[in-house]
Amino acid sequence: MPTSRYMQRALALAARAMGDTSPNPLVGAVIVADGKVVGEGYHHRAGAPHAEREALKAAGKRARGATLYVTLEPCVHRGRTPPCVPALIAAGIARVIIAIEDPDEHVRGKGIEQLKRAGIAVETGDGSDEAREQNRAYLKQRTTGWPYVTLKIAQTTDGYVARAKGERTNITGAQSAAFTRRLRIEHDAVLVGVDTIVVDDPLLTVRPRKRRAVPYARIVVDSRGRTPLDARVVRTARATRTIVATTRAMPPAQRKLYERRGVDVMICETDRTGRVNIADLLDKLGRQGSLSVLCESGPRIACALFEAGLVDRVHWLIAPTIFGPAAAGVAVAAPPITRARVVAALRLGSDTLITATPENRLSSQDSSRISARSSASRRMKARDASSSPAPH
Repeated sequence: MPTSRYMQRALALAARAMGDTSPNPLVGAVIVADGKVVGEGYHHRAGAPHAEREALKAAGKRARGATLYVTLEPCVHRGRTPPCVPALIAAGIARVIIAIEDPDEHVRGKGIEQLKRAGIAVETGDGSDEAREQNRAYLKQRTTGWPYVTLKIAQTTDGYVARAKGERTNITGAQSAAFTRRLRIEHDAVLVGVDTIVVDDPLLTVRPRKRRAVPYARIVVDSRGRTPLDARVVRTARATRTIVATTRAMPPAQRKLYERRGVDVMICETDRTGRVNIADLLDKLGRQGSLSVLCESGPRIACALFEAGLVDRVHWLIAPTIFGPAAAGVAVAAPPITRARVVAALRLGSDTLITATPENRLSSQDSSRISARSSASRRMKARDASSSPAPH
């Protein structure tokens, strides 16, 4: 079923707040009476009025007997703002068209049920595909507890990401760089490995600067504390949040040095190689309310994410550059990703962007089971620690 023009308008309104509403969803609303739009609004940021209340305020008395088009099921619970369903009922809205239901445990069908009990006609499904795509990060985090993971890879045509290990190599052009900065705006955090910090010393910010209503985080996966204290992400940690995701192998003295500079140190479980367990890191980020993570790391972390089924979307940036046969054995190869469904391809200057969905990504049930195991492991360790003899 094609999306109605009023729902298209609601979706366009919701998109205006991209990057500003986390941990809340993007929501747009349009009120229509006698074939005319009499009120519209969108959720600007967490803690601000919801889209429905913005639209009701704009419509005023004209809302009575009108139809509301909204991209997500109206809420019934009081959080930082009052619930929307009572306001819709009080305003005399006669019909509500909803793109998708809200999976949040506080809503999840309750909004629809209360609207129907009040005698309001409710329909769902108009613009559902677009709404799910727009709120893909929110939907994943609310159904699995984990953030949505986007993997970005920049490579040459013959499949390399750097001329040599430890060597900084610019591969893609200016339009690809601008695309990457836009991706950062859309995500709650950007994740890199410590080798990227050591070699490139990136700032990992959005330029030109866009003021985000939601604090932006930079995550460095660093199992032992190799991130230089003079790295730009450390020196600017008090202005832009920096997280060093590490293990218990990091020396306590090094941890204190990071914390004194404003860095958040996150201790994670280890994988079978003794490095940061990426699944545990994602679980912790999700519990903190992060909806989405953009991974700009090197091949090792990218491969670990992909092989574990932790990637939800891949962006390949392929430059018209060839290192040639002489690069074999010296240049750093891009991670081999073959099991993915291409959903879009376009040109960015002289580069090619391919967007794909991995076929092996974890299902919601799998993610929930891993999250539950991680929680159980943490509870057991806490119990063991509390029952251990006190040190002398």
